[in-house]
Amino acid sequence: MSTRATPSTASVNMIRFILFSPTFFVFYPSSVMSQTRPSSDGSHGKWHLLHANVGISAMHMQLMHDNKVVIFDRTDFGPSNISLPGGRCRMDPNDAALKIDCTAHSILYDIITDTYRPLMVQTDTWCSSGAVLPNGTLVQTGGFHDGDNVTRMYTPCSNDICDWVEFPNYLSRRRWYATNQILPDGRIIIIGGRREFSYEFFPRLSPRRRTFHLRFLTQTREGSVENNLYPYVHLLPDGNLFIFANTRSILFDYNQNRVVREFPRIPGGDPRNYPSTGSSVLLPLDENEHRIAPEVLVCGGAPRGAYQQALRRTYARAISTCGRIRITDDQNASWVMETMPIPRVMGDMLLLPTGDVIIINGGQSGTAGWELGRQAATRPVIYRPSNPSDQRFSVMTPSRRPRMYHSAAILLTDGRVLVGGGNPHIYYNFSNVFYPTDLSLETFSPPYLSPQYASIRPVILSVDDTVSPGQSFLLSFSVGEFSAESVLSVRIVAPSFTTHSYSMNQRMVVLRTDEIIDNDKSSYTLSVVGPSSAEIAPPGYYLLFVVHSGIPSSGVWVRIQ
Repeated sequence: MSTRATPSTASVNMIRFILFSPTFFVFYPSSVMSQTRPSSDGSHGKWHLLHANVGISAMHMQLMHDNKVVIFDRTDFGPSNISLPGGRCRMDPNDAALKIDCTAHSILYDIITDTYRPLMVQTDTWCSSGAVLPNGTLVQTGGFHDGDNVTRMYTPCSNDICDWVEFPNYLSRRRWYATNQILPDGRIIIIGGRREFSYEFFPRLSPRRRTFHLRFLTQTREGSVENNLYPYVHLLPDGNLFIFANTRSILFDYNQNRVVREFPRIPGGDPRNYPSTGSSVLLPLDENEHRIAPEVLVCGGAPRGAYQQALRRTYARAISTCGRIRITDDQNASWVMETMPIPRVMGDMLLLPTGDVIIINGGQSGTAGWELGRQAATRPVIYRPSNPSDQRFSVMTPSRRPRMYHSAAILLTDGRVLVGGGNPHIYYNFSNVFYPTDLSLETFSPPYLSPQYASIRPVILSVDDTVSPGQSFLLSFSVGEFSAESVLSVRIVAPSFTTHSYSMNQRMVVLRTDEIIDNDKSSYTLSVVGPSSAEIAPPGYYLLFVVHSGIPSSGVWVRIQ
């Protein structure tokens, strides 16, 4: 099928909710620089350009369970570089740039065939949020101007006719720079947004629209600069939410609208949220531990006052520290600080199948915002949380393409990282600027994909596609060289909705394994136990990986009931 095959509009009569300037220069020590030289064997990772131009800049991305990626930008800047098919046009009398727009601002990228087709969004999706329902439908919420209280849904299909369906005025409040989190009962909580200090749920449980005030968002707002947008939200095993904004974090009971406890402020006093944009992940939850003590990692950002300085064309050095906090039942939780080899603002953080964290994209000075970042951080860094504290960071091969404000990255099924976007301009701008608008897609292959590991790379042969919480299931895999002494684990990963340097809803669970059976001919069967609760793994689609001696298989899709 053609790269730009024509889709037809999905017809929907009702919603059925199924709930299952100056530039700052950074000098590196020689020990760091020695790790960044490109290597032909892939030992520091490899970059590969997929498409130089897909027509839009990838501001938001979500991997779906049919191995296709929904990508979208915004609608209020004028035409994109890809046309809507069949002579279709978007007609929006409220659009600030074009009332009649015959170009697409969203695409669907097929990672198997390496092709893409345009999708149609009607209202503005700029700086919005999203999450995937248990049935596999992407729910995207909010945006700007006429799109700020719109809900949009995209449901995968097998015949390439599926498209966005919009539901205007569904949200109770405007949700611009908000954060979404899937919950144990399959609902989505939508938190915050610009000048919005509340949260609400999708779907609504009654026809009446309702919001709940969250004073924490008011308390963490830093005047007109804010520094608390896109708050970091992680669902913890006890069912409460960890919410981080600016420098502060709380344990929040959303059912009772109650702050259970507040944690110490992250040391250093510098903000970590938009526009002083850092990033955050919930580190893997290991079901083999007697009692899971979740850990949150927050890295990068910009110093306090950096946004105001950038407006005056002075670009402060980005933050080089990470804070790591273990959430325990007692009152002794505290931040442990670590220093990255490269300062970074606007960096994306993704959980890799190995349980490591890749920190990718962004800049080394300035902040998020129009034209406010400098010195692109083109070298990814991999953080290995289980290594000794002085051996956790490794610097990877640099990309040739800077990925600054409005870039994004997600994990793919085979363990690669899909990277795209970068547009720090009000409109698409390709010349006479520090960082031209980037319409390309590329992948980064972490070192575990190097051919030298082929003999110990597991291949999943069969697995149940539906997994019940706490129930055993069988998984068969093969591996060329297997040793009983080698470390073997089975992990599930919830793919993220990524935008503005934060990957919402991503989580990894290391499942409990009971026994391994040698089937001969390099084939083995594992008895694996599903996640113990919906708080550990909310219902929905996950990628399942087998990791052998630190090398992951390609992922296969399973659905957690």
